Amino acid sequence: MYQSIIPFDGILDAAVVLPGSKSMTNRALILAALSEGTTLLEGVLDSEDTQVLFEALHQLGLKIEHIPNLRQILVTGTRGIFPNQYANIYVGNSGTTARFLTAVLAFSNGKYRIYGKPRMHERPIRDLVDALQSLGSEICYDEKNGFPPLSFSGVCQQPPATVSGMEQNTKSATVSGSVSSQFLSALLMAAPLAAQSAHVELHVSETLVSKPYIRMTLEMMKSFGVTTEMIGDFETFRFAKGTTYQTPKTYQIEPDASGASYFFAAAAICGGSVTVSGLSRQSLQGDVAFVDCLEKMGCNVQQDDNSITVSRSAEKTLCGISVDMNSFSDTAQTLAAIALFAEGTTEITNIEHVRFKETDRIRDLAAELRRFGAIVDERPDGLRITPPKQLTPATVETYDDHRMAMSFAVVGLRLRGVVIKNPECTRKTFPDFFNLLENLKKLKFTF
Repeated sequence: MYQSIIPFDGILDAAVVLPGSKSMTNRALILAALSEGTTLLEGVLDSEDTQVLFEALHQLGLKIEHIPNLRQILVTGTRGIFPNQYANIYVGNSGTTARFLTAVLAFSNGKYRIYGKPRMHERPIRDLVDALQSLGSEICYDEKNGFPPLSFSGVCQQPPATVSGMEQNTKSATVSGSVSSQFLSALLMAAPLAAQSAHVELHVSETLVSKPYIRMTLEMMKSFGVTTEMIGDFETFRFAKGTTYQTPKTYQIEPDASGASYFFAAAAICGGSVTVSGLSRQSLQGDVAFVDCLEKMGCNVQQDDNSITVSRSAEKTLCGISVDMNSFSDTAQTLAAIALFAEGTTEITNIEHVRFKETDRIRDLAAELRRFGAIVDERPDGLRITPPKQLTPATVETYDDHRMAMSFAVVGLRLRGVVIKNPECTRKTFPDFFNLLENLKKLKFTF
């Protein structure tokens, strides 16, 4: 299937309300499941990535109710003791679902299996599994070592006690931070399960990527009653024996900051302004830093406690920039799309870890940018993009990557002849994306 993008002739003046954050929705679902009692999650995202986690928790026997028209989910937690002791759980290509559930199920007493789409079976998970095994969990690779599918035996052995700064009887694990911050987030959220019988220490080796996502995890855990002692710059985390989650009555999910990047990009590319409600620089989501890039490129950014507006006047030309996007790498494809319309070269660095996402986002992003005539220097950790004097219309291959589809769709707002292959892949995180993009010029008021 293909989606042709209709160019926008004019100046944007739009205000939009976006769906909830996928990252926050899936973290909140896990935290609510690990609590005791009922939590009302408000502003949740309804997409493939959140649906597979919702269904997984339902398979595990949790009482969970989705109220779509109110964007709410009611979760009755069981403190990680799942009523159903057997389940074959499909996670699609949702990295958060696969990794978060792997850590949680590692401390269960059931026999479970996690599997997904073929691409999920190519996404590494050894670093997380090694850390969980060092905490006493028994996890097996069903096919290829280091990759899903995974099986859980239902047995959690007690690792030997170690001496730590807390006292003896401490479980300790080390996880690499260089591939995905989701490994550490998964361990952090599951740590209270391991802490029922001992203190827990988590250590991070190598440089941690995407630190804002760890800050998000820690802040959300705090809302559910769990705090951790952090030593150094995201180097060591300690949990006291007996740490447990407490259930908040309600938890509010923020609008998706990664999704907002496409609409801020529309303002940058087309001119005019786009306001996204519900976001501010105080957001738990690190991707709000994307607007700083736009400001450096020549856009104007205004913000208050509950909205961010990006605008560009017709007289202001976009210029290329050089930026380290390690901490907000989910917006790197969006910035690359904007670079096609900038004067000069744009350089994106320190995002080597995105090669392990839904697709190799550096390699495949370079290939699609070249379809438009851009000169692209692909590097191990990023891209150097020089736009052509005149862009060439192109049909974009998405590689079943939602962010590839949405980023290049925005190009079509200004360049006639842009076609997106497999637009359905946006259902992963933003099912209504193309409808909202098509109606953007009408959205003076929120929908």
